[in-house]
Amino acid sequence: MSAIVRASLAVTAIAGIAALSGCFSRDPVVGSDWGKTSDGQSAHLYTLTNANGMVAVISDYGATVVKLTAPDRAGKYDDVALGYNTLEEYTRPGHSPYFGCIAGRYANRIAGGKFMLDGKTYTLATNNTPGGQPCSLHGGIKGFDKKIWNAKPASRDNAQGVEMSYRSVDGEEGYPGNLDLTVTYRLTTDNTLRIEYRATTDKATPLNVTNHSYFNLKGEGEGDILGHHLLLNASRFTPVNAGLIPLGELRPVAGTPMDFTVPIAIGDRIDQNDEQLKFGGGYDHNWVVDRSDNSSLVLAAKVIEPSTGRILEVHTTEPGVQLYTGNFLPKPDAPAADQQTGKRGKPYHFRNAFCLETQHYPDSPNQPSFPSSIVKPGTPYVSATEFRFSAK
Repeated sequence: MSAIVRASLAVTAIAGIAALSGCFSRDPVVGSDWGKTSDGQSAHLYTLTNANGMVAVISDYGATVVKLTAPDRAGKYDDVALGYNTLEEYTRPGHSPYFGCIAGRYANRIAGGKFMLDGKTYTLATNNTPGGQPCSLHGGIKGFDKKIWNAKPASRDNAQGVEMSYRSVDGEEGYPGNLDLTVTYRLTTDNTLRIEYRATTDKATPLNVTNHSYFNLKGEGEGDILGHHLLLNASRFTPVNAGLIPLGELRPVAGTPMDFTVPIAIGDRIDQNDEQLKFGGGYDHNWVVDRSDNSSLVLAAKVIEPSTGRILEVHTTEPGVQLYTGNFLPKPDAPAADQQTGKRGKPYHFRNAFCLETQHYPDSPNQPSFPSSIVKPGTPYVSATEFRFSAK
């Protein structure tokens, strides 16, 4: 952190975080202290703003989006990303369902916590058991979401930014190779949060990283998201078994509750008597983004919230997008120890948010018919996703 200049222009932070001030940094993005982890590592917040009044607050703990505001049709900005005010809440064991983090080394699930690469079997922690079937989820017991990343300002072209970097050493969580990953967040003048990913490795390794933000376009803590209207630019999805592991099939969405090729309210079909919805407790599936090539930035999803007029478009270079509708957030009658409380003191309950995780398909290391998620020495991994906000 010594490379990050601490004296700078004023930094706006979330409630309970003192602002820093000064006038000596050429880049206005600087870190404000956010406490220490249980092993004594310091965490910080980095606040990005644009001329419209939009704010994104990013932490070097998990490279996490802690706060993200967006305008409604009246021009009012509100925080639309679920999260917490304090580092303690993010680090409490079993408490944070990956709010806003970077998930990896392999986001989503790997069946049985095993994969074979170049003739060798690798064994991972099985930290998730949907349907009673163990798998490795989001990188394992201590994935990228639980690491302190190195941060530095990365503003350019009138877009404030912060670059997060992390070295995942050979053997960490069972994965091969020393992997060097950078994730750069930039907030643009057109109300877009752009996320750029770049990684290199010294051994072949699976890699699937995504931002795991939970959104509610009515505002964080403002009830369920079932009335949000969703379009997915995807004519196929990857059906799963009871353990939420893909079957290896790319199934057409036509005639199923998975068809969002025209906008429809998320809640319209979420409780239909459908095997796939039963497996996920709602939507927790990967859609295959319709695209004409393998590298361009294309529309993956569009969400409209009718009462506020807020619109979110998700554009990505990735081949898939996981829609998750907060099915494992606690129900109102869950025990007090399981309840989640957001930044404004309001509860986060079952289906109070949606995630749109741009990604390679789940379990790709075990699915030879899926696009390869293997990164090799000499060939950098490069990816980008944009969350574009507007209102009507």
